[in-house]
Amino acid sequence: MKNPFPSCILFFSLLLGNDSALQEGIMAYEARAENAQGIIAQQNQIDKAIASFKKAYQDPIHELDAGIYLLKSYYYKGKFAVQDDESKKSVFNLGKNLGEELIKKNPNSVGVHYWFLVNLGSWAEVYGIIAAAKEGVADLMREHSEKIINLDSQYADGGGFFMLGAVHFKSPYIPFILSWPSNDKAIEFLTKALETGNQTPSQTVYLARALNKNGQKNKAKKLLLDFIEMPLSKTEPLEDAEQQNQAKELLADWQ
Repeated sequence: MKNPFPSCILFFSLLLGNDSALQEGIMAYEARAENAQGIIAQQNQIDKAIASFKKAYQDPIHELDAGIYLLKSYYYKGKFAVQDDESKKSVFNLGKNLGEELIKKNPNSVGVHYWFLVNLGSWAEVYGIIAAAKEGVADLMREHSEKIINLDSQYADGGGFFMLGAVHFKSPYIPFILSWPSNDKAIEFLTKALETGNQTPSQTVYLARALNKNGQKNKAKKLLLDFIEMPLSKTEPLEDAEQQNQAKELLADWQ
């Protein structure tokens, strides 16, 4: 009779190897801001995280968790570690394509929908309004934002409300083509986001922008002034610093 143990040993060693890859990826991701210069991150840690998550993604047991971390990592790399537009396009394309793949496999994963939208929104920013319009980005973002709210309205401190408010704020009103964007709706959903879980920097800055657009400049300025006085997060220092920089630029423009 053939000894079954060698194949069992191989299976468990592969399983443990992928489990180790996931943990290594998480450790590298958590150290992603090491040696950053201002809001420019060094690439080595986030590249290390991506390599580990890609390995873990090959294991069906870890595919979903590794996939979500990959989406987070692609966003971070495109936003903070690479500087030229072509490199950003390449990275956000990876995030956009992976998100589409993961949604097909995991249609009810709130994390997949949310981090897909983070990458999609960043993709739209770097590719521009025309490319985004051709891809139907605004409608996609509204659809997936509503899905996030239905799945778990608390996720990412009201992340679904935030995404829905942001797309209402940023999308152009185009009669007969894109007639649903509304700054009033943006304020409504961004306020809901701010009141759900912990107040986040992105929610604060977007709500201030929507309020200013609505003529509520004093309320918008107070939001930003209060936010600027807050210390940077220990877990997301570059993300917070970027939003604080935006807040300072907005306040300067609104004088």
